[in-house]
Amino acid sequence: MCAIGATMPNCKLSSSSTSGNVGFTADAGNIRQRGNSSGGFFQNRGFGWLMEVEEDDEEEEKKPLLEELDIDLQDIYHKIRAVIVPLPQMGFDSKIIRDNPDFWGPLVVVLLYSLVSIYGQFRVVSWILTIWIFGSALVFLLARVLGGEVYYAQCLGVIGYCLLPLTIIALILPLFSQMHYVGLFFKLLGVVWATYSASSLLCVEELRQKRTLLLYPILLLYIYFLSLYTGA
Repeated sequence: MCAIGATMPNCKLSSSSTSGNVGFTADAGNIRQRGNSSGGFFQNRGFGWLMEVEEDDEEEEKKPLLEELDIDLQDIYHKIRAVIVPLPQMGFDSKIIRDNPDFWGPLVVVLLYSLVSIYGQFRVVSWILTIWIFGSALVFLLARVLGGEVYYAQCLGVIGYCLLPLTIIALILPLFSQMHYVGLFFKLLGVVWATYSASSLLCVEELRQKRTLLLYPILLLYIYFLSLYTGA
């Protein structure tokens, strides 16, 4: 019914809008009812998880890429510094690699050493990665047999990071290619440097008295790494 005094067009407009609202409400109710029925259908058959919506998806999408990959550049920097200068007197936390191991940092160091060694001998890359993985496993097993409370991830990180001294030496050696004894001195320095860093980082309290037993296989491991670079 139209109000008294209202014109006919206004009356028709009001009637059509009212009927439209009623129709829209009815349609929304039908859609909601169908949604509930479909949800109940999946729920009854054990597929209710298909209808679930995770509220944390938007928050996860907003995370930076480095955080998604669990890469902490500042943490990697501190670990590299502890490897290059493995002296507690300098105030560097040498336990950070063992207590907080990561994968991406040592992987980058191993790949960097592989790139330095790749000149003229492409096959050494796969060998360096293989020796890193299985050599770390060997050191891990030996440390556990000796009674040390270490984990494979810690050995993998320490052996990988401690390739950094050999990488630095590998970059210096071409400058002394014509000086045999000087080059030999730098090779020896790189192996001793890497071995000392790795052993000092892996030797926990339980292994202090057995450090020599762990030092020898680590020394052989880095000698082999150096031989892959020199081709000897």
